[in-house]
Amino acid sequence: MKYPFMIADVFTEERFTGNPLAIVFEADGMPDETMLKLAREFNLSETIFVHKPQSVRHLAAVRIFTPRGELPFAGHPTIGASVALGLRHKTSAVRLDEKVGTIVSVMTPTGKKSGHARFGLPQLPQRVGNAPDKDLIATHLGLMPHQIGYGGMEPGVYSVSVPFLIVPVQDASVLKELKVQRRGWAEMFNEGVNGVFIYCPTQSEADNDYAARCFVDMNGLGEDPATGSAVSCLIGHLADNHKFGEGQTDFVVRQGKEMGRPSYIEAQVKLENGKMVHAGLGGHVVINAQGELDLLG
Repeated sequence: MKYPFMIADVFTEERFTGNPLAIVFEADGMPDETMLKLAREFNLSETIFVHKPQSVRHLAAVRIFTPRGELPFAGHPTIGASVALGLRHKTSAVRLDEKVGTIVSVMTPTGKKSGHARFGLPQLPQRVGNAPDKDLIATHLGLMPHQIGYGGMEPGVYSVSVPFLIVPVQDASVLKELKVQRRGWAEMFNEGVNGVFIYCPTQSEADNDYAARCFVDMNGLGEDPATGSAVSCLIGHLADNHKFGEGQTDFVVRQGKEMGRPSYIEAQVKLENGKMVHAGLGGHVVINAQGELDLLG
């Protein structure tokens, strides 16, 4: 079989920055084993496979694979596929069936091979566990314990179907100092935590509100240039610590700068009577390549 595919950079307006994504179209009938092998072949943080939807009201069903296995939800594949499908089908409304549920994206073209998408999270972020001891976290990040936390903010484990350890640190200089010890992370968790997201506020930076680094897969801890599912968890962490007022709040997280792949993840949250009623993500996408996979023997 032959399958069209695209390579896109997500959460960026500039080529060869952001988080790269492989998008494989017309993947109906492709075995799970083949999707996993292709994810390993592309060797990107995620590859998304586009299938026909079950409902005629939806544009596509999608499945998301890392080189290690399938995810029920991930932010940068959802944003990337929304732009690619919106451009392909010339539509601004993109309804996707993901393992986590139906996601509705709004896509705006910014060029023939670029666009912007935003969507509401299929589940609101929530705290799902306690963080390990701060001294232990500091040791594994190559930091001193006093560098973790700011203004009463402390680490916690949050999830939007994919759990992350959220670790606040003092400032952006601490992010540069990180020397992650890759051994021992998995042994600290029982909740199936997918990665560690280290962040700080950036009052002195004009184009964003927070800076972050993220290390995914507790068994390998490779750094990710832009992690929408982790920023989704950050929304819950900030909401629990009363960082949002009534109504809608928009903020931007920069990630990947230390890797040479700066990314800008847009986040949105809405509170009514002190309760979160909406959370969402958005970002820009640039399509860099397209071609055809030939899987005939």
